[in-house]
Amino acid sequence: MGQALRCDAPFASAEGDVVWVLADVAPRTPLYAVLLQPLGGLTFRLRNHNTPLTLTRHGLVLAPASGFDRSKDTQTFRLEIEVMDRHGHNCSGTVRVEVLPSPRPRVTFLEPQRAVTVPEGTGPLEVITQVHASGDNVHYAILAPTAPALFTIDEVRGNIRSTRRLEVAHAHLLVRAYNALHPADHDTTTLNVTVQGMDRRAPSCIPAISVSQVPETVSPGSTLVTLRCTDPASAGGNLHYALEGPLASRSHFRMEGPQLQVNATLDYDSEAAAAMGFQFTATIVVSAGGQPPRSTHVPLLVTVTPVNEFTPACPNDATFTVPETAAFGSAVGRVAGTDGDYPLNSLEYSLEGDPGPTQPFAIDTHTGEIRVVGPLDFQRQKSYRLTVQLTDTRNDLDPAKRRSRLCDVAVRLQQPVLDQAPVCTPEVQELQITARLGSRQPVTRLACQGSPDGVTLSYAIAGGNEDGRFRLEGNTLFYLSDDLPEPCTFVLLVEVWGSPGVPRHSTVVALVVHVTPRSTPVPPSTTTRRTTLQKEPLIITLTEVSWHPPAWFVAVLTISGALLLAALGCVARSLLCSNRDPGKPLLGKSSRDVVEQKGGEEEQGHSHTGSLGQFDGRARDPRTGRDYLFNSVTGARRWI
Repeated sequence: MGQALRCDAPFASAEGDVVWVLADVAPRTPLYAVLLQPLGGLTFRLRNHNTPLTLTRHGLVLAPASGFDRSKDTQTFRLEIEVMDRHGHNCSGTVRVEVLPSPRPRVTFLEPQRAVTVPEGTGPLEVITQVHASGDNVHYAILAPTAPALFTIDEVRGNIRSTRRLEVAHAHLLVRAYNALHPADHDTTTLNVTVQGMDRRAPSCIPAISVSQVPETVSPGSTLVTLRCTDPASAGGNLHYALEGPLASRSHFRMEGPQLQVNATLDYDSEAAAAMGFQFTATIVVSAGGQPPRSTHVPLLVTVTPVNEFTPACPNDATFTVPETAAFGSAVGRVAGTDGDYPLNSLEYSLEGDPGPTQPFAIDTHTGEIRVVGPLDFQRQKSYRLTVQLTDTRNDLDPAKRRSRLCDVAVRLQQPVLDQAPVCTPEVQELQITARLGSRQPVTRLACQGSPDGVTLSYAIAGGNEDGRFRLEGNTLFYLSDDLPEPCTFVLLVEVWGSPGVPRHSTVVALVVHVTPRSTPVPPSTTTRRTTLQKEPLIITLTEVSWHPPAWFVAVLTISGALLLAALGCVARSLLCSNRDPGKPLLGKSSRDVVEQKGGEEEQGHSHTGSLGQFDGRARDPRTGRDYLFNSVTGARRWI
């Protein structure tokens, strides 16, 4: 009989042996050995089976196959073990395993199970979802299914991607998260992946095309159209409405859900609206959620119609003047009415009252121009008061909606004014000047008056200025040259006329100018002489009625007149040279000289000493024989 079997004291004691381990110990890790000495032929049996620990045939206590539950605090496991040798000797003992909490965080999935929906047609390597577990050094792996491998997972990030283009299917993925340094620390989660078929049909809307017509007076905020749209892929899906198109359309309209509303006033009466044809175009985009996005386009056309809003306005000044002798059809004036509706100023004109014989005027319906259609008599009626009706047209969608206004127009008759030849005083002048140094020298200023009063007169040298020694500027005659070797006399003919009518009425003034060179001595009493013949005013009237002389006749007449003037000049010069008194008058004086003589008699008593510098000529009055001084520029006189 062999030696009795005997167990060690800590194991065989009443309290048993104690082992402390951490909760994160790896599964099936040896925790305790019953007999360390190598004794063969021993059998170990666990007397209590209510423990997750495992006792091997070699007497080793192993950790549970799934590891300890780290979510619990301290755990205690008691094992009652019996040891027997081959001779039937036995001993028993107790092992108490104390499981302490692990200081490291455990790898844990927040969701042990999750459903994932993937749209059909998802391409290869596209991320369909991501898993995440808490813990240290967490890595991920797909445990099932292993075939077919539809998905792959990023070991570090946990991103799950498709390996091919997905079709409609269902898959269950078992994903493990584990601590890379302690693989026993792990957790698993289940993903239910559904590849859902996509309904690619776009939303349908009623109406599919929106065409509306609104008046320009529609108020902002008014609803023009309401769309009824449905999404075939989702009965209760949310649809989004947006307005696309030109800026003018997007500024005048807006979308409030499925309703198209007016955003700003639609003004028909503008050039900008006319340039657009009074129409606004846009597109309503109705889009549904999901991938890929689905949308429907509803074309939009809004036509703005006119509304007659404004009444025509009369012109500010409607007074016209027409000659009494105006011919039939002559224009009197135009009544320029205005209207703010488009097309702007689209008016029709008419005269109130019967167009009988007492109404000598008519008005153009479209232009508003008034014309003479009857005889006018200033003696019978000097003015007319017309009532013109302005009526707008083409300003409203309804042609019957028209506005009108009455305007007062005054037409005054004007008596014809007979065009008479100008009257010049005097008509014949004899002047004597001494040539000065300089570019030009004033000789005289013509005093002429036209008819009617205020008419502008024109002056031109008609003869005697062949060598260009004189120039007319307005009514003032200037002497230009100072290179005469000896005294010379010039006879100038100046034509004066008023309005440029046909025939032209004009007057011819004769000027006899004696020019003495500066180097020639001149007697004190004969410095300058200006006399006029006393006779009735001579009016030369040139009238062209219907007869026009041929060119040769005009040439002969011109040459004869020039020869005659030259002869008169020579005779005048010979008379002056043969007479001792150069101041003797050659021509009579006019009524203007008589007035000047009266004015001179009043100045006779005044002393002329020290004031002779104001006069540049001397002459003798033909009636009284008295000498006087005169100023050729101002016409002032002083009797000597």
